[in-house]
Amino acid sequence: MTPRIRLGMVGGGQGAFIGAVHRIAARIDDRFDLVAGALSSDPARARASADEIGLPRSYGAYIEMAEAEAAREDGIQAVAIVTPNNLHAPVAEAFLRAGIHVICDKPLTATLDEAYVLAELVRQNDSLFVLTHNYTGYPMIRQARAMVAAGELGTLRLINAEYLQDWLAETPAPDQKQAAWRLDPEQAGAGALGDIGTHAHNLACFVAGQSVAQVAADVGSLVSGRIIDDNVHATLRFSGGARGTLWASQVAIGHENGLSLRIYGDKAGLRWHQEEPNKLWFTRLGQPPQLLTRSGSGAADVANRVSRVPAGHPEGYLEGFATIYSEAADAILATETGGTLPADHHVNGIEEGVAGMRFIAACLKSSKADGLWTAL
Repeated sequence: MTPRIRLGMVGGGQGAFIGAVHRIAARIDDRFDLVAGALSSDPARARASADEIGLPRSYGAYIEMAEAEAAREDGIQAVAIVTPNNLHAPVAEAFLRAGIHVICDKPLTATLDEAYVLAELVRQNDSLFVLTHNYTGYPMIRQARAMVAAGELGTLRLINAEYLQDWLAETPAPDQKQAAWRLDPEQAGAGALGDIGTHAHNLACFVAGQSVAQVAADVGSLVSGRIIDDNVHATLRFSGGARGTLWASQVAIGHENGLSLRIYGDKAGLRWHQEEPNKLWFTRLGQPPQLLTRSGSGAADVANRVSRVPAGHPEGYLEGFATIYSEAADAILATETGGTLPADHHVNGIEEGVAGMRFIAACLKSSKADGLWTAL
């Protein structure tokens, strides 16, 4: 039996959404044991949060946790960082310097300069860094990526990514914890661009196998008085020659979690929508659309490997996140034993994180220049 990896967590205390998601995802495939945490910057709240979930070891500060866990024989092997964006870099630095692997929520950091500094530390360190772009763990996204790589779409021409929400279409209540830090530039860095735009950017690049080379963007806030962006429209030029668009908005009324991807080559096209994640539409030129389903007829081996239940049973957000955690576990074990990851595994790491921050910076620079084409 493969031993479970001892996991710690920074952030994710009472009232936090994403911390609970990470904890569930880490347990779905039984690869991790959560044994320690600094779940809040308030020691009393951290202790109460730890007691609530039965966490054995609670710390009042992440630096204390990094030092103490590194000194224990049974200390954590990896830490999950689920804090506001401005804490990603300092927390990651503390644990990397302590020799502990890092699993970090996106975006990588609050600023591009922080991202470059953190990337250099990762390169100089033996510990693994994983960025949890969870949508890349969906089976039909793995299938789409494989189909593009196999040339089934031909030469890529058009790539369109959208991530549309409406939960910030008006000013939220002051006690709305999830909104409060996301609407604070000091904690979030960028707004919709960082929170959901980086997901759309990462997904497009992941499936297409191309990076964004240039952007022409319009980034702004559409809610009166808001000091952080809540909407971005960007036109994209990809490294492989494809053209594209990206729209990310948290004020698009009628959309709950509308992440979608459309890719078109000179032979065929693909369409996928996150709210129906088990379906992938594939259309060859001159042929009727073909519906491919998770674990169904025509599902590829790369998709079936990350599917957990038979066809027709819904799999989605938590299972996609679990795939990221399971592949992170495989990568950690490979790092610690000198092994290698299978070719069909994919772990988003520091390079993808820096790419996301460069995308944010280029969009902001382009928008300030009235939509001027800007290189990443």
